[in-house]
Amino acid sequence: MYSRRRFLQTSAALAASVGATWSGFAQEQAEFAFEPERALIPAPRDPSAWPAFRKQLADWRAQKRWSLNYSNALYHRPDFAWVQRCFSCCFLMMCDQTFYDPKRGDYTVKAFLDHGEREFGGYDGVVLWHAYPRIGFDQRNQFDFYRDMPGGLRGLRRIVRALQRRDVKVFINYNPWDTGTRREGKDDLDALVEIVQAIGADGIFLDTMDKAATEFRTKLDAVRPGVALESELALPLERIHDHHLSWAQWFADSAAPGVLRNKWFERRHQQHQIKRWDREHSGELHTAWMNGSGMMVWENVFGSWVGWNARDRSLLRAMLPIQRRFARLFTGEHWTPLVPTLEPNVYASEWSAEGLRLWTLINRSTQTVRGPLLKVLASGEQFLDLIAGNEATAKQTTDGVELHGYIPPRGIGCFLALRPDQATKRSLRNFLANQRALADRAEWHTEFPTRQTRAIITPSTAKRPHAPPGMVEIPAARYTQSVELRVRECGFYESSPERGLVGNDLHKMRTFTREITLSRYAMDLTPVTNGQFAEFLKASRYRPRHAENLLRHWVNHAPPPGQEDHPVVYVDLDDARAYARWAGKRLPTEEEWQYAAEGPDQNRFPWGNEMRPNVCNDGSRGDTTGVMRFPAGRSAFGCYDLCGNVWHWTESERSDGRTRFCMLKGGSWFQAQGSAWYADGGPQPCQFAAKFLLLWPGLDRCSTIGFRCVADLT
Repeated sequence: MYSRRRFLQTSAALAASVGATWSGFAQEQAEFAFEPERALIPAPRDPSAWPAFRKQLADWRAQKRWSLNYSNALYHRPDFAWVQRCFSCCFLMMCDQTFYDPKRGDYTVKAFLDHGEREFGGYDGVVLWHAYPRIGFDQRNQFDFYRDMPGGLRGLRRIVRALQRRDVKVFINYNPWDTGTRREGKDDLDALVEIVQAIGADGIFLDTMDKAATEFRTKLDAVRPGVALESELALPLERIHDHHLSWAQWFADSAAPGVLRNKWFERRHQQHQIKRWDREHSGELHTAWMNGSGMMVWENVFGSWVGWNARDRSLLRAMLPIQRRFARLFTGEHWTPLVPTLEPNVYASEWSAEGLRLWTLINRSTQTVRGPLLKVLASGEQFLDLIAGNEATAKQTTDGVELHGYIPPRGIGCFLALRPDQATKRSLRNFLANQRALADRAEWHTEFPTRQTRAIITPSTAKRPHAPPGMVEIPAARYTQSVELRVRECGFYESSPERGLVGNDLHKMRTFTREITLSRYAMDLTPVTNGQFAEFLKASRYRPRHAENLLRHWVNHAPPPGQEDHPVVYVDLDDARAYARWAGKRLPTEEEWQYAAEGPDQNRFPWGNEMRPNVCNDGSRGDTTGVMRFPAGRSAFGCYDLCGNVWHWTESERSDGRTRFCMLKGGSWFQAQGSAWYADGGPQPCQFAAKFLLLWPGLDRCSTIGFRCVADLT
């Protein structure tokens, strides 16, 4: 615990260490207000005010630790030692094709980690993100999403072990807002603890939370040692003692780099800088480098591509080996923010311990900086440039040593002072050689690395002169079609979202228009039913490669009694395609589906422009209904059940090489209540499209998604 006596001793010692240099501070003080309540404490621009700023930081820290009666006991536990070296964490969408290969039908852990090492310098931790933005399409809750991953929880345990063998810690995430899906019959925390125990997770990412309930720590310690908590929102000081990590998300920095409040308060607390929608990350990298903290690597943002540019990848690759090798310095007590430099746009922090002194430098300008960067006192030490991987140019002056170097625009630098006998160690020579290799392959261009979204080619069928039985003719059409999508973080049709995609528009509707030319085709009068799918299985002996959750609602391999005429569900996109091929048909494109629903008058709903009672399954019955139950809801062409009841698969699969998705139409009877983060549910207008991320059949098969077929006509 932090005693009053210790508080007074520390205050006096720190005051002596920073000195009482207050000259020139009066004018700066009039312009600068010390704001320790900010998650990133802003720093004064004027270098003459920095000594006083450091004293304010030291006094505030000592006073706060005393007033909170702060205990750092959990940071001393050996099972939590890994947190201090968790500098690089990857926010991993489990549907990302670098992690799961849909063709092989298996996880690709080695390829994923090799890619991370090549591009970013490797990961110390991984967040296995699973449910959002898919959750809400059916009743499955956040824990079901982990259970329904390939191989179930045993499969997850296998990949967790594979990650841990490469010294990568694994976080699962907790979504406290998930209250409108299937309930567990137990407390969320108990379900979460069971997942942690089953797969051997190392941490929990607290989505949308600034802290966890106090019983999290007790229950986690009871099942697995060393499971750390990381908050998404700014962690309050009062909970630093039992939360080893927190996000530094969208923290605004000052011109002179500020100080991370939580990292300053507890040096072993790990923070990950993150601005997930930004296409430029040098600001976050600067904050991490000046504060000895970490970065969150996140390129696949809930299904949208927000890739890192080459310069930022190069900066992180150069930073991480230094942070990992000298973690004791970056998590120790001897940290001096904002030491003087010899360039106006260059800033530095000093770290010292164990006979070593290390300086992290950043170049805030967009111009290259060369020459003298830092002047330090020296006593027979040797100086190394850790970014370049060689001996630094050190010029003796009458009052110290000038360290010369080169920092590219928005780049970083690093000098190390050590005794000559320390400089001869083989491990250090190898480390410098690796740093030279990284410097040689560094790139400095900042173009956004776009990805092209490719559509799966729609198969055609043999053309027929007339609509077959059970189908209706849809005439050729050429018109401007409107499409509505809700602004969600999974984006729209292209993989790379527009700048400002989220902002104030999140959860609002957005309309697209496209010019459509459709040839004559026929569409099924109704969605394919359980009874029709049973005939298909009997005749074709269809067996998918992965049968998990196929027709999960059936009883003894047969449709539920009385539901033979209900739409078949728990079928994935390939199951639907297989049925269509067997029937000599295909799935409709998104455009074909919409035209058949809205008709030539472009009705908002199949029956007209207003929602009315008794025209579709509105969810009040709590399940699917017969496909012809609502004849008043037919479209202008006579099609039943195009709104509500179940979503419809369309032949609209797309991929950018990292994310696969398909557009769903029609809405369903189910609607999760309680959170805007859920996918849209309930009956939807003809123009509405939902972007559905694809992973693997066990998850893609839902209780609320069915399909209908089309055929090409001459």
